[in-house]
Amino acid sequence: MEQLISIRRDLHQIPELGFQEFKTQKYIMEFLSSLPQERLEIKTWKTGLFVKINGLNPSKMIGYRTDIDGLPIGEETGLEFQSTHDGKMHACGHDIHMTIALGLVTYFTKHPIKDDLLFIFQPAEEGPGGAEPMLKSDTMKEWKPDCIIALHIAPELPVGTIATKQGLLFANTSELFIDLKGKGGHAAYPHETHDMVVAASMLVTQLQSIVARNVDPLDSAVVTIGKITGGTVQNIIAERARLEGTIRTLSEQSMKRVKERIESIVKGIEVGYQCEATIDYGAMYHQVYNNEQQTEEFISFVKEHTDVNLEICQEAMTGEDFGYMVKDVPGFMFWLGVESPFGLHHAKLNPNEKAMEVAVQLLTKYISWKGN
Repeated sequence: MEQLISIRRDLHQIPELGFQEFKTQKYIMEFLSSLPQERLEIKTWKTGLFVKINGLNPSKMIGYRTDIDGLPIGEETGLEFQSTHDGKMHACGHDIHMTIALGLVTYFTKHPIKDDLLFIFQPAEEGPGGAEPMLKSDTMKEWKPDCIIALHIAPELPVGTIATKQGLLFANTSELFIDLKGKGGHAAYPHETHDMVVAASMLVTQLQSIVARNVDPLDSAVVTIGKITGGTVQNIIAERARLEGTIRTLSEQSMKRVKERIESIVKGIEVGYQCEATIDYGAMYHQVYNNEQQTEEFISFVKEHTDVNLEICQEAMTGEDFGYMVKDVPGFMFWLGVESPFGLHHAKLNPNEKAMEVAVQLLTKYISWKGN
């Protein structure tokens, strides 16, 4: 436990954004170099890593994935080991995720099992997305696992509790960026302009009708605009405006329908407000759909062989890059209770470190059972 805490606090101090995880990669590499090397193979991929532990008499390969990037959030925890990188923070628990993965690697290099293990240290989960390109890499093609596992911290759950379900766990998600360009001018002569603040305001209002009137009430979707920028000073009519938001749906069909409606509404804004508009969907994440058989096997094992409290949860509108991996490889993800009053992506999030020991003990038991 002392080693896990030390690793976590080291990693917590060096959060880095997607595909900029150079210090993080170096730290992981240096840690791995301290472990027994007899069965260990390591390959880098951009700022990520593939770590293979060769089994004693393998018939399959079990995969385990952790994300490694941080968020562009200024930390407000006041911890002695808080982020040393201004404006960046491990506010989604990826420091916890990495530490658990390193704990597992440590155990299995010293206690090899029959089957091969592949630990994937994936960059850019928060954006622009590292899972899909990592899947297409030559290393993944060579070392493609037969099944794959991942976890995510859950601040709302107590330590000692995990939660998962068969089937859909996390939503389809897509970023949304809309740029409007009209004609600026003096505030005293509005009739000579095409005001993009007014156009943007009307667009936000119209976007709110999409879910209410275009998505099946028995399905679920979210269209949120979280940021609007436009204009320069108070007496100049804005020539440009930009909307930034997110789309989340529980079905791929609804994602397609929502985007079609966004595009139709934006075309109407172009005509009605005499402007040009562009839409960029940015990073898009596939839904996390837990393999029915793999998840049922895990649930049964936890109930029968551990004292961990397991809850069957509802699906969430959270997005997770891991969705691409379970689309390609049978597997599952589960929530790990870390008991924090502050939620994911909050500047004061500080997970309870005792949860790391719960996860390492649970997963060493489960992977040993599955791979022997």
